[in-house]
Formats: sequence, structure tokens, C-alpha cells
Amino acid sequence: MGADIKSLKTRIRSIDSTLHLTKAMGLVASSKIRKATEAMLKSKEYSDTAEKMINTLMADSSCKRSKYLRTPDGKGKKKLIVVAGDRGLAGGYNANIFRTLRSVSDTELVPIGKKACDRLGNGYISAEEFSYEQAKELADKLCSEYASGEYDEISILCTKYVSIMTQEPQILKLFPFSADENSNAVKTSMVFEPGELEILNTFIPEYIAGKIIACVRESFASEVAARRVAMDNAGKNANQMISDLQLEYNRARQSIITQEITEIVAGSGR
Repeated sequence: MGADIKSLKTRIRSIDSTLHLTKAMGLVASSKIRKATEAMLKSKEYSDTAEKMINTLMADSSCKRSKYLRTPDGKGKKKLIVVAGDRGLAGGYNANIFRTLRSVSDTELVPIGKKACDRLGNGYISAEEFSYEQAKELADKLCSEYASGEYDEISILCTKYVSIMTQEPQILKLFPFSADENSNAVKTSMVFEPGELEILNTFIPEYIAGKIIACVRESFASEVAARRVAMDNAGKNANQMISDLQLEYNRARQSIITQEITEIVAGSGR
């Protein structure tokens, strides 16, 4: 019985240590949520504004001649940017990304985030510290590769922030897109200089960079939210386990005390 009590005390101390860790990680995640959410909203606002600009430009028929609006010939390859987290202990955040990735085949991968780099190879190590300059460098490279016909399809696998409780993996297509398929293209009375086509060709790399940075920041906000929820759940489970073990420990201790009293009473009666 003494060994059982010692074992129970060891387990309680171990779970209590884990509880302190989950609380600390939960606090860190909580401190990052606001900043990550603000960055996500700002980048989405920029991306949405850039998309409206693209729609306005593509309403002009001259833009159909853009090198970025070519029709894929089927000879090019596919490329997918994969945005995962920098750390684990975030519930199903990273697992959902890699589960979605299993449905993709014959595609060149560009990882962003430590977990993606660890699994897929060299890429952009940190999703949290991924900058606009890095997004612009990547966007210029992607635009050049698509315009030259090296790739027929370029997409990004990221996570959609639905709420602090819900995050969903998604694949967004960056290329191809065309003026014919763009139902949001609206004619405008604005006059563009030097011309719609020239401005469109100049602006598309900026638009793609904005789209990439928006996806990365939304994914990071999703990672932080998922970690906060996971640590809260882990803390609740740890508290429940400690409570159950403490009750078991008290019963075992009471049993030993009762046994000792019984032995004392029995001995005094002889």
C-alpha cells in the first residue's frame, strides 16, 4: 500500500508539472492572439483592396493580352506553397494541413513554417516572422515561372481562420486566373496611364505577394488560436486527473491509517 501511495504522489507531481507548462503556453498564446489577429485583418484588407484593383483593370479588354492571363497548355508543372506552424502543441492545426496535403500529387512544394520545412525540406523557416519582403521575393519568382510557362498551376495550402474555436485548411489557387472568368470585373470611368495592360502586368506580382502574406498571417493567427484552445483543454484535463488522483491518494492514505489503528487496538487488547 505504501508503494501505491508513493506512485500516486509521483503521478500527481508529474501532472502538476505538465499543468504549469500548459498554463504557461496558454498565456503565451493568449498574449499573441491580439497582435496576430490585427496583422491578419490588416493583410486581408490589403489583399481585398488589391483584388478590387485587379478586377477593375481586367475589365478592360486589352488586359486579356497579359502574360499572366495565358491559357495553360498542360505542359507545365504544378507548384504548391504549404503553410504550417512553427511549433507543435496546437491541437490538430498541423495535422490538418498535412492530411490535406496527402490529397495532392505530382506537385512541387514550397514550405513555409518550421513544421513544414522539417517534413518537406528547405523553405521559409518561420511563419510567424515571414515578412512582406520574403512574400514579394517569392511572388516575383512565381510570376516569372508562370509567365514563362514553366508552371501551369500555382496554389497555396493554408488555414482559414473561422473563429478562435475553428480553423479550416484550404487550398487557394494563385494561377491561373483570367479576365473572362472574373465575374467581378467592373468597368470604370477612371483613366489609367500608361495603360491598363502595363499597370496590370506591373501590379500582379504585388497582388500575389499580398495574397501570400495574407494567407501566412491568417495561418499564424489560426495556429495561435488553436494552441490557446488546445492548452485550455489540456489544462482542464490535467486538473481533472489531479482531482481524481488526489481522491484516490486520500482513500489509500485513509485505508493505511485505518489499518494502523486496527492493528494498535488489536494489540492493546491482548
